[in-house]
Amino acid sequence: MLTATRATPQDITHVTAAQMRRALISGMRRVVNRREWLDRINVFPVPDGDTGSNLAFTLNTVMSAGLCRRCHSVGALMRSVADAAVDGARGNSGAILAQFFSGVSQALAGVDTVTPPLLARATQVGASAACGALSDPREGTIISVIRAFADAWVACAGSVDNLRAGFSQALEQARRALARTPEQLPVLKQAGVVDAGAQGFIDMLEGIAEYVDSGRLSQLAVSHALADIPFAGEDLHDTVDTAHRWCSECLVSGADLQAQQIRDALDALDAISVVVAGGAEKLRVHAHVGAPARMFERLREFGKVSAIKADDMLAQQTEASQRQAVAVVTDSGADIPEALQQRLGIHMVPVRVSFGDEDFLDKVSLSAAEFHRRLREGSVFPKTSQPPSGDFRRQFEISLSHHAQVVCVGLSRALSGTLQAAESAAARVDSERVHVVDSGHASCGQALLAVLAAELARAGADAPKIREQIALARGQVQTWAITRDVSFAVRGGRIPAWAKPLIAGLGLVPVARVKSNGRLGVAGALFGGVQAAPLRFARYLRRRMASNQRWRVLIGHVGCEGDAELLRQALLDGLQVEDLGIVEVGPAIGAHAGTGALVVAIQSVEVASAGNAPDA
Repeated sequence: MLTATRATPQDITHVTAAQMRRALISGMRRVVNRREWLDRINVFPVPDGDTGSNLAFTLNTVMSAGLCRRCHSVGALMRSVADAAVDGARGNSGAILAQFFSGVSQALAGVDTVTPPLLARATQVGASAACGALSDPREGTIISVIRAFADAWVACAGSVDNLRAGFSQALEQARRALARTPEQLPVLKQAGVVDAGAQGFIDMLEGIAEYVDSGRLSQLAVSHALADIPFAGEDLHDTVDTAHRWCSECLVSGADLQAQQIRDALDALDAISVVVAGGAEKLRVHAHVGAPARMFERLREFGKVSAIKADDMLAQQTEASQRQAVAVVTDSGADIPEALQQRLGIHMVPVRVSFGDEDFLDKVSLSAAEFHRRLREGSVFPKTSQPPSGDFRRQFEISLSHHAQVVCVGLSRALSGTLQAAESAAARVDSERVHVVDSGHASCGQALLAVLAAELARAGADAPKIREQIALARGQVQTWAITRDVSFAVRGGRIPAWAKPLIAGLGLVPVARVKSNGRLGVAGALFGGVQAAPLRFARYLRRRMASNQRWRVLIGHVGCEGDAELLRQALLDGLQVEDLGIVEVGPAIGAHAGTGALVVAIQSVEVASAGNAPDA
């Protein structure tokens, strides 16, 4: 609150850095509090239901990094805000807002305190910068409202030098611009909503106005699901362009970066919804593309690419339209056939994979096939790392905007820190509504448990019940793997170097199993050489599968689909099996098992349907 020795809000004629900081915090808190509502009305440019979560993520980054400490001048404060916004921007509106702050920052460089007229002109510079960040600006969006606000404030700045009066008049014009957005974009009129990004900007202005009027900050409040209000984009499936279904973003860092050159490069890739925000040394790039890997690869020609993200907007739109109470999330340590994942609406947070200085999103910007090609041909051994907690947090927030609860089925805690990242995110979002479950497995075994969770959610089970059933089923799922080239395990440190010639000389094929403690360990070996391994592996597993029991089976492979099919036929012959198909496994096991590896996960049908069956 303003102290008694300072001017009251009504009398402010010079804005200090402290006042600016508190006003921005107040405005940003209001957007964070409203994120679920903004997600519900998000239908443009794609009805994927995540604008509120993207804006909240962006502004939370600004509050935690750019506004976390006091600055001596307004110019320094706005530079900090702009840098944090570019670093943390998510989504179309988040990137536009980041460029708006960048423009304001440039206009206020070197300024200690600022008069309302100067602040109005800086806002107009920010509006121009935001518009210039887009390759195809559209009226009826956040751009229209930002420009209306800035122009109105500049227009009255000559006659009104009081912050409260000028800001109030400009805010009223911005509200009118927001009300016009359905007339400017037919999809908004069809859905009966205003533009979500534009509404988010108004929410921020209203939070600022609350501080200007009262000297008090908006309070952060717990947001709750709007279960009785349908998603506005529920009937707009056809507006998701399947040829540009990936909302892709990254940071490009370098020297003398040229935003227009990057926009031209993305145009050549047929990218749409392009936003390039930032300055000569760092740019936040956002675009909708059909192949995120191509986009990131092209951008590496301009500088270092980091903070990569790609969301499947078609999957998000489908999830947002589901009426079930529980959303199911997993990480890409789970190897689920794509068609099955889409049918059950399972959202996957990608693990990070790096080859040297190149960073990738598992199964998004780097397919399993491309990963294994690089593994065979490259001299650099890949490294995998858990997703940042922020990736889980953002997904949880999006899911909670459209579902009452979330269940996240994570990669075994004993194998990775991924589960801890998910738990950290759940604690920050809402630990009562987000339930993180340790699958105790990886790859196909983790996939079976994620599928079970999704089936239970479809059947109407709540999150505590699903969590209970997964805990029961976890010990009944078996995850097995064989590796026919131990050199990858040696390079990764899983097998000592001295063992490699011994294994080769004896013609052994090691058999690994995920143990009850969630670790992967050697369980035995197959004799007879690598060529006979698929059939011998099938016989090895059949001895552990009762013939009078029905089994659910998922098979994975590392660059050997033909062998996986041979294994499948031999394993299914004569047994009662529900076949979930064959999937190419990702880095969670592939980086250590190497080319030619086979993975099998088995689960009794009773467990699959009820989560309770005798020990297999």
